[in-house]
Amino acid sequence: MEKNWMELLGQQNQIKAVLKTNEYTTKCGLVLTEQDAIILSRGRKSALREQRRVEFGEGIIPKLIYAFADSPYINQDNYVQTLMELQDLFYRFKNEMNDEITDDELINFMKEQFDTICFGDLEYLGGACMEVFAEAIRAGYDDYHYSEGYGEYQKFDMVPRWDYQLFVKALEDLES
Repeated sequence: MEKNWMELLGQQNQIKAVLKTNEYTTKCGLVLTEQDAIILSRGRKSALREQRRVEFGEGIIPKLIYAFADSPYINQDNYVQTLMELQDLFYRFKNEMNDEITDDELINFMKEQFDTICFGDLEYLGGACMEVFAEAIRAGYDDYHYSEGYGEYQKFDMVPRWDYQLFVKALEDLES
């Protein structure tokens, strides 16, 4: 009985922390309802169980909300689902990176890639971007401590990116 009481209290604190983020996110056009906060809390519990992690306190969702709220790829329609997926990716890659990286470093890395390289594509973020970075960390790379997680992916990215000048040249070649 005590465990249920403690678990309920923890969930209520998580919900309060998530709802408090609305004070910030309304400026970005994003608002979570109490039902949304409950869904995110249940998602946290599921993600932690799946990744075999234990976490105390309000969880990572408030930090993810503050970091991602201004993303051009998040809107009210995809807000809750995107947060759920970001939360899952966060816990998965904390494990993949053997907890070598701090929460803030990982969130900074995720946000930068989500907005730039991935253009809001969570599959690409969790696939190519985070996999490559996790592999580098497992191999001993640790310069991300100095950059706080910013500007790291370019050091490992081997995928050629879209180049405007090359695109224009290809169009010109097609026309001739």
